[in-house]
Formats: sequence, structure tokens, C-alpha cells
Amino acid sequence: MTRLSVNINKIATLRNSRGGKMPSVLDAAIYCQKFGAEGITVHPRPDERHITRQDVYDIKPHITTEFNIEGYPSEDFIRLVTDIKADQATLVPDQPGQLTSDHGWNTVEHHDFLVDVIRRFKAVGIRTSIFVDPDLKAVEGAAKVGADRIELYTEPYASMYLSDPDKAVAPFVEAAKLAKELGLGINAGHDLSLKNLKFLIDKIPYIDEVSIGHALIADALYMGLRDTIHEYLECIEP
Repeated sequence: MTRLSVNINKIATLRNSRGGKMPSVLDAAIYCQKFGAEGITVHPRPDERHITRQDVYDIKPHITTEFNIEGYPSEDFIRLVTDIKADQATLVPDQPGQLTSDHGWNTVEHHDFLVDVIRRFKAVGIRTSIFVDPDLKAVEGAAKVGADRIELYTEPYASMYLSDPDKAVAPFVEAAKLAKELGLGINAGHDLSLKNLKFLIDKIPYIDEVSIGHALIADALYMGLRDTIHEYLECIEP
């Protein structure tokens, strides 16, 4: 069964726009879990424009589900994730200051780098996931560097979904099929929403986890956090 991990970065963005501690990212993490989320995701960036390092330390003791920390594996990021002992580290190829993640790793070109990073996480028992495009070579490369999972970068799927859902999902089905054959777990994330999530899960029912932030928090402005999480959970129920 697919798990829902809620990315709470946008809560931090709202807090930081005003200063102070409201809304509280800690309370958001607690309530998301209380309302049925099966994981919490954060993406601390070097400029701390949303989630801060202190947020990560504050949240960790209150995680009762799964804590997924995503980001570019700089030395600072690696130290933070290993110190926290996150359940999962999701590696993304973001540049400093990048607005949002917009592509996956070239796992062939960065093979040696990723092997070293993954070795360091595995040494302390942290599951690793590599952010990849729906590219078969990238999936094969993820297996070769020793990752436990891939996270499919689903923005291209979301962009094409309304005009041609079958065409939009096709490369993701192929990439997921190969990942499964190679023994990799499969996560997915980026621009997933109530409009397109169920179709993706129907086509790839063996996705382990979806990480959703922007659309879910936006929906919560209208429907409330509890009802919104329930709506997303209904989309991924078998």
C-alpha cells in the first residue's frame, strides 16, 4: 500500500514571510500525523528560506511515523541527516538557491559521488532514495550506486495529465516497472494533486510512498488540514 508523506515546507514559507513562530511547523507535523499522514517530509535548503536546521531538530522527537529529509547531499546536509538519524534521505540534485526541484540525477555521470554519499547514510542505517526522471538509464544507475529507492520526479506527468493522461503516465510506468525488477523501492513526488494522484496510483499500484506538499497545503487553505489529508489518503487507497 502506498504511504502518504506530507511535505511541510510551505508551512515554513508562510511562517518566514512574517517572522515569528506562526504557523508552527512543529504543530503542522504533529497534526498531519494525527490526521492520518504516514510520514513527514522536509527539504532544508542552504539559505533556510523555508525549513531551517533548527526546525529539523525540533520536529524529529515528535515524529511517530517516518521522517524523510530531502536535499542536495552537501557535507552540511549529510551531517544534519546522520545526526538526526532520519528514516529516509532523499537525494536531489538542486543547486543552491534553486526555487524548487526541477530534474532528477544523472546517476551515470555522478555514479562515484552517489556511491560515497549512499555508503555514508547506510553506515548509520538510513534508507536512501534518489530523485530521478522517468529515464531507464537513470533508474539502472540508481540501482548500481546502491540506492534503496528511487523517487520519480512527476512534474512532467502532472503537466501533461489533463491533456493526455495515458501518454503522461507511460514513461513513469516503464521506469517503475524497471525499478521493481531491479529490486528498488519506488517513491514519487512533485506537482501531485487531488486531480492526478489517483490515476498515477492506479497505473503504478506498487509505489511505496508519495511525498506531497504544495498542492496539499494549498488545498488545506480551503478544506482544512484534516479533510485534505483524508482526501489524499482516499486517492491512494487500493
